Amino acid sequence: MWLTVAILAYFILALVYLVDKYLLASSIPNPKVYVFYVGVLGGLAILLAPFVGFFVPGIGQIILGIFTGASFIFGLFWFYKALGAFEASRVVPAVGGLTPLFTLLFAYILSGSKEISTHIIFAFLLLISGSVLIVAEKRKFVNFSSFKISLVSAFFLSISFILLKYLYSALPFWTGFIWKSIGGVLAALCFFIIFPEVRKEIFKKQEKKSPKALVIFLGNQAMGAAGNILQNWAVALVPFIYVAFINAIQGVQYVFLFIFSVIISLRLPNFIKEEISKKTIFQKIIAILLIGTGLVFLSLY
Repeated sequence: MWLTVAILAYFILALVYLVDKYLLASSIPNPKVYVFYVGVLGGLAILLAPFVGFFVPGIGQIILGIFTGASFIFGLFWFYKALGAFEASRVVPAVGGLTPLFTLLFAYILSGSKEISTHIIFAFLLLISGSVLIVAEKRKFVNFSSFKISLVSAFFLSISFILLKYLYSALPFWTGFIWKSIGGVLAALCFFIIFPEVRKEIFKKQEKKSPKALVIFLGNQAMGAAGNILQNWAVALVPFIYVAFINAIQGVQYVFLFIFSVIISLRLPNFIKEEISKKTIFQKIIAILLIGTGLVFLSLY
C-alpha cells in the first residue's frame, strides 16, 4: 500500500510543481525567505490538532519531532541555495541521486538488518538511475561546487526521512505529523531571527495580487499540502529498511511532470514550451522504462 500512496503523492506534487513553475514562480527567491514561508505554512497543520486526537507525548518524542521538521527545513534551504547558484540540471539529479543513497545507508545501519535481497537492490538502482536520467540535460553536468551543496542538502533530507520513520513508529500519524510541523516552524523562526534580510523581505510592501492569481496560489498550496501528507503517510506505512525507496521513486514525479508538460505544450504551445526533440524523447523514454522496471521489481518482491 505504501507504494501506491507514494505514487499518488508524487502525481499530486507533479501538478503542484507545474503550477509553481509556469504560473506563479517567476524566479527562485532568497532561499532563507523561501524556507521561512515553507516552515510557517507547514505549521498550519497545528490547526488540525483538535480533530485528530493530537496529544503531548514524552520529551524524547517531542525532541524527535522537532529535529525531524528542522532537518527537512535545513535540507530544503541548501537545495534552494544550490538552485539559486547553479542550474537545476546540475542540482536536481545530484540531490535526487544522493538522498536515497544516504537514506538507504542510514536505514541499513540503524535497522540492524543484514539481509537485503538482490531484487530489492536492483529495483533501487533502477529507480535512482531513471530518476537522475529523466532530469539530466546534455552538457550540463554536476560540477564540484554544485556537488558540495547538493551533498549537504541530500544529507539533511535523508536524515529527515530516517527521523520521520522513527517518529511515525513512536507516535500516531497525525500527532507525529503535527510535531514534525512544529519543528519546521521553529526552524523557520530561526531564519527569521538570525537573518535581517528575511525580516526585511517579509515586512516590505508587496504588490497586490489579482483575485484569480490568489485563488490559483491557495489552491496550489492546498494540493501541495495533500501531496506532502500522502508522502508522509507512505513513510509511516513503509518498512524501515525500505524508507529510501520513498526517495528513490521520486522519479515518478518527473515522469508525470514530463507527460503533463508535453501534453500542454502540444495543445497550448504559447503557455508551455517543452523541448520534444528526438534525443530528448529517447532519453525520457529510457528513464521511464528504468523507473517502470524498478517499480515492477519492487512491487513483485
